[in-house]
Amino acid sequence: MLRRGLLAWVSRVGGVLLFLCCTLSLLYVMTCNPPRSDEPPLSHALPRAGHNHPALGGTGTGAGAGGTRGAGAGFVQGGGPAQSYQALLQEREEQHRLHITSLKKQIAQLKEALQERSQQLKGVQETLEKTAGAGGPRPAQGAGVLGGGLGEAQGAKSQQADLQEFLTSQLSRAEVNVGSRLPSEYAVVPFESFTLQRVYQLEMGLTRHPEEKPVRKDRREELGEALETAIHSLNTVPFHQDRRGAADKASKVYTPSDFVEGIARTERDKGTMYELTFRGASSRDFRRLVLFRPFGPLIKVKNERVDTADVPINIVVPLSRRTDKFKHFMRNFREVCVRQDGRVHLTVVYFGKEQMSEVRSTLENTSRESNFKNYTLLQLDEEFSRGRGLDVGARAWKGGNVLLFFCDVDIYFTADFLNTCRLNAQPGKKVFYPVLFSQYNPNLIYGGPDHIPSVEQQLVIKKDTGFWRDFGFGMTCQYRSDFLNIGGFDVDIKGWGGEDVHLYRKYLHSNLLVVRAPSRGLFHLWHEKRCADELPPEQYRMCMQSKAMNEASHGQLGMLFFRHEIEDHLHKQKLANSQKT
Repeated sequence: MLRRGLLAWVSRVGGVLLFLCCTLSLLYVMTCNPPRSDEPPLSHALPRAGHNHPALGGTGTGAGAGGTRGAGAGFVQGGGPAQSYQALLQEREEQHRLHITSLKKQIAQLKEALQERSQQLKGVQETLEKTAGAGGPRPAQGAGVLGGGLGEAQGAKSQQADLQEFLTSQLSRAEVNVGSRLPSEYAVVPFESFTLQRVYQLEMGLTRHPEEKPVRKDRREELGEALETAIHSLNTVPFHQDRRGAADKASKVYTPSDFVEGIARTERDKGTMYELTFRGASSRDFRRLVLFRPFGPLIKVKNERVDTADVPINIVVPLSRRTDKFKHFMRNFREVCVRQDGRVHLTVVYFGKEQMSEVRSTLENTSRESNFKNYTLLQLDEEFSRGRGLDVGARAWKGGNVLLFFCDVDIYFTADFLNTCRLNAQPGKKVFYPVLFSQYNPNLIYGGPDHIPSVEQQLVIKKDTGFWRDFGFGMTCQYRSDFLNIGGFDVDIKGWGGEDVHLYRKYLHSNLLVVRAPSRGLFHLWHEKRCADELPPEQYRMCMQSKAMNEASHGQLGMLFFRHEIEDHLHKQKLANSQKT
């Protein structure tokens, strides 16, 4: 009896689903025309933000380029009634195509749901047939089979309910509908605004631009997904509600050209909120959608032990003259690398013959005083080239694969940085590009040469003492095997700058993970920068830009620039006070 009733129920449900599918298919055939064979697929109809596509205002023949396709740009710029009617027809055709695409998505989803339900019913039927062939199910056994299925269904529903509860709790904790009380203006998490082509963000840093294209693939996909979700929601919901709560029947099909602007903000422990605004049916009518992407619970990816005891570092330093700076460098090297760490090899590549004896004498003195033998001195009788020197120093190593640290003579580092270098580089997997802290001119910071403290006391990471050198890529930790496999430096680059950026871009184009992060144990000591006249224009511009940023902070430079006005003000104040007395 139970088997016969279940089979009847299965047949009835299957018939209802089949009738529903046939009805939707017939409705689609009656109301929609099939798209032309030369029309682009959905991925071109709804491109992601930032792609060079006409519908998104890119170059081509769309709305942004003033062509006849898109959201009416051809209609506005048309030269006569014929062109106007043609543009209007094309606009209507685009709207119908988007509507057809939306219907196709709905039908595909229904088909997937029908297929999944059919498979579930088929599995239940096969289970019943097997038990019937074995002598017929007993009532308790049949109840057990159904009870197991119901138990699994209830378990899945419970998990789905728990997930929904978590996502809802993330939304309730985030600043989406109601703001939270903040202790000061520094606790505000700012929004970033964006359009179809640009992202405007308040990022701290000297090289940040006030606007930028989302060049990262994940960033483009993130904003594009938010845009597509909003457009799909606008075109599928049968009605909208305005601020007064009045229902308004949807009278238009929304496209990317209707997108005005959006704002987004990420709270790192809750999620990301997107608020997108679209043009409505009239010039004063707008539709605003708020989307939220909650962050899920933490998932453990890896738990491993990293032993750095047997990981030596080969520090490669290119040098040309500058023997006084080299002596300061060796003082720091002796304290950090020899006395504290003890797992370092030094390779110095010297260009030219002038002052070569002083460099050799400095190395020999360090070796004699500290009993340090792990160094190599190479001499090149050619014009100085930083990339050439580092390339020669890296290839000169004969002890197998080793961790390389490309360093300059005006760099100060700590023993903690050496461990950070070992932890963030892995052969065949990771290279480390630390962002070092660059000192400002001590004469400006401390008010004159008589007030400058020792170098160790100057190593303070503060706004008025220096800045994160996020435009420099010269100091890097990478294994020799990765350096050789990537092709090394471009040795044709002469003089200052450029070679580090080329190598950095090579790693970005590879499958290796590039770890780029500020390092609190790596400092660039200030020195006066001279830009040679023989440099090419691009290299000279980069050198002058670095020189301008090296002197002092924005506020300190402003005080220097306006010092005459400040002195005049103080003089007037003294005169006024003297007259009063």
